[in-house]
Amino acid sequence: MTTHAHPTTTDEQVRYAPEHTPRLNWSAHAPEVFSAMRRLDAAARKGLDPKLVELVKIRASQVNRCALCVDMHSKDALAAGESVERIVQLSAWDESEHFYTERELAALALTEAVTVLTDGFVSDEVYGRAAKHFGEAELAQLIATITVINAWNRFGVACRLVPGHYRPGQHA
Repeated sequence: MTTHAHPTTTDEQVRYAPEHTPRLNWSAHAPEVFSAMRRLDAAARKGLDPKLVELVKIRASQVNRCALCVDMHSKDALAAGESVERIVQLSAWDESEHFYTERELAALALTEAVTVLTDGFVSDEVYGRAAKHFGEAELAQLIATITVINAWNRFGVACRLVPGHYRPGQHA
């Protein structure tokens, strides 16, 4: 069981549930795939605003329930200068639109459409909204970024990777 200091001014301790054990350290067993994923990730986000990239990665990770990636990209977003308030509101971005620009809202809508393919497909409305705010080359990079974070999420969820230990800059 993990023990952490309680966020009050007393000496009281809070006992958290124990960390689960990861199923598989996939990157150690498939290092070439891991290396290729890192290169693909870097290529996908090239030319995009780092804060926008982190918002997209957090939102896709929330939808996919990848705790490791939510942890990692929330910390990276904070390190990039993103506000706590905007990160917290991502789980309800469509009810909190006033926290985001039209461009960010278009990217978040596209993120959800590409991530949740069981809802059908990326609608013309969602794609058109994104195309109004991103040129074709930038839109291609955004779609690539969304696709890559979805792949990372699947590794994280399938292998039950443990959140909480990441520090910004570790994956650079």
